[in-house]
Amino acid sequence: MPYRSPYEAYPFLSDPENDLRCDYEILTDTIASQIGLLRSLCPEFKQQLTDLCTFVYHSNASVRTKNSINENDIQATLKAAGDLQKQTEHLYNRFVLPVGSQRACLAHCLRTQTKAAVRMLYRLSQRGNEVDTILIDFFSLLSNYFFHLALLLNHLDNVQEVPFKSRNYREDM
Repeated sequence: MPYRSPYEAYPFLSDPENDLRCDYEILTDTIASQIGLLRSLCPEFKQQLTDLCTFVYHSNASVRTKNSINENDIQATLKAAGDLQKQTEHLYNRFVLPVGSQRACLAHCLRTQTKAAVRMLYRLSQRGNEVDTILIDFFSLLSNYFFHLALLLNHLDNVQEVPFKSRNYREDM
């Protein structure tokens, strides 16, 4: 029998390697922790980030047990993302580099982590786990939220966006 530490910080760390539920739970814990860090840097978004952090923690066990994200959570996240999009639509017209102020860069990190959560949820579903599609929608909305938050934070911090022109994609894409 393989060794199992009596000091494990989480009871599912020794799950079989093909069981990705623990990986998803660690990822959502990371996302929630990073939201907490961003919250400490963004007093003007304190309540909104607290709400989103709470939603992410609710999502944590939603693959192992039952889904805890509901339509009200989706609507709150959709509204928050939509409000940010309206505030930032004049700040960009194509791709930008994920650079800028410290808090904008952290928002960009969260944008990528939430995309990783979407990818993880698809992988879990493909491996036969029951994944409520509302979770995929939730993390997709969060990715959009953090993109627009990064733009707004750079704007508030008087940092110019740095445009990015891909060598691989046409401009009309």
